[in-house]
Amino acid sequence: MLLRKRPAVLMSLAVLMTALTACGNSPTARNLEQSLAPDPLLKNNPSLFGAVQDNEPQTGENQATADLPADFPSEIPLYPNAQLQEVTSASGSEEKVETRWLSSDPSNFITSFYSEQFQKNDWQILQQPTDEVDGFEARRQDLQVKVTIQPQSVTNPQPNQPQTATALLIEYTSNTTTAAQPTPKTNPQGDNSNVLGPVLPDNLATQPSDTSASQTTATPKSQEFNDLNKAPQELRQYIQDLAALGVLSVESQAVKNNSNDATTNSFEPNKNITRREYARWLVAANNAIYANNPAKQIRPASASAQPTFSDVSSTDGDFSVIQGLAETGLIPSPLSGDSTAVLFRPDAPLTREQLILWKVPLDVRQALPTANLETVNQTWGFQDSGKIDPKALRAVLADFQNGEQSNIRRVFGYTTLFQPKKPVSRAEAAAVLGYFGTLGEGISAAEVLNVRRSQN
Repeated sequence: MLLRKRPAVLMSLAVLMTALTACGNSPTARNLEQSLAPDPLLKNNPSLFGAVQDNEPQTGENQATADLPADFPSEIPLYPNAQLQEVTSASGSEEKVETRWLSSDPSNFITSFYSEQFQKNDWQILQQPTDEVDGFEARRQDLQVKVTIQPQSVTNPQPNQPQTATALLIEYTSNTTTAAQPTPKTNPQGDNSNVLGPVLPDNLATQPSDTSASQTTATPKSQEFNDLNKAPQELRQYIQDLAALGVLSVESQAVKNNSNDATTNSFEPNKNITRREYARWLVAANNAIYANNPAKQIRPASASAQPTFSDVSSTDGDFSVIQGLAETGLIPSPLSGDSTAVLFRPDAPLTREQLILWKVPLDVRQALPTANLETVNQTWGFQDSGKIDPKALRAVLADFQNGEQSNIRRVFGYTTLFQPKKPVSRAEAAAVLGYFGTLGEGISAAEVLNVRRSQN
């Protein structure tokens, strides 16, 4: 059937072409020619068919449209697959510069990049991304930077470009003029509320003030005490170093609310320290010494967390500290499998065995060794090893392996009696917290202060 129709089709086309040739100037022919002509819109918009003209420049939202300032700090890491879009600045007592970027990479790639770069290059991370915060704030010497990472849709996609992109805002402030002044100021706390205790306070360099500072964490202040002559000579330096870091001035909200003399300069070195107070100092000292290493910091417990101890409710001024230690397994609790530790007894005196049991895990940062009464006797040679709580034996044995840097040797000196149930003084607690780590692999509060002073 199709074979019979083919001559007819060919004949029709021949007649049509003849008519067009004969009547090329007629209106009918011109209308027909225009209807068969290519659409000029298609010619000007080849992307409708996915075609790209090789001889036409391509434009897109990921193409750089601005140049970095000539004095852009080289210390600030730049994401390699991001294009600069805009630069703005405002002059004043501080110079704040904003740079806007666009990247075709997903936001989690960029977040991982900045987390790695800030930690590797010794930035002090003041704020990390959370559900509510979409970026970082970090500081290095007198340079403060804020990186905001926001996924967004590309409203006018170009050929061969993705339908989504990530906007990147890098704001930095270089406060060199203020940093050169000798007047000390304390470090802001508002952007580090996700860490218990103070960030390492920069007592020799000023910081931009932050009126949104967290009210749940005490602002660290360097403090001098007028009664350190009452402390044992061997322990005084530890107290002074921790005081300079602001650790010993950290108080719970409950203590501050009930205190009639918040500015006292008395340390009372020989007074027994309570379990509550030592928990507060322990977290504050650890987080101050490891201010530039978030992986070693102790995180707070949420205010909405179910209380682990029946005598420390969520309304307690030290709840976030004590609950945080329980949730990390640093103190015995039902969470760590000790069903007998249902009470924390926050206002009871801290004992020597508890001092070691809570601190040593933060020194070794690994599982404690298996220990029994015989191994402790063979190492330490204490006459009263049998009085040590079995839960504390492993920590006591691990402390022996730290040699001259062991907590027991540094605080109590040479002794053949451990006296595990004896209350600990405030001076002894401070001495224990003046050094974290093992022999040859630790860091002291004095070293942190020296580094901070050399940087400023």
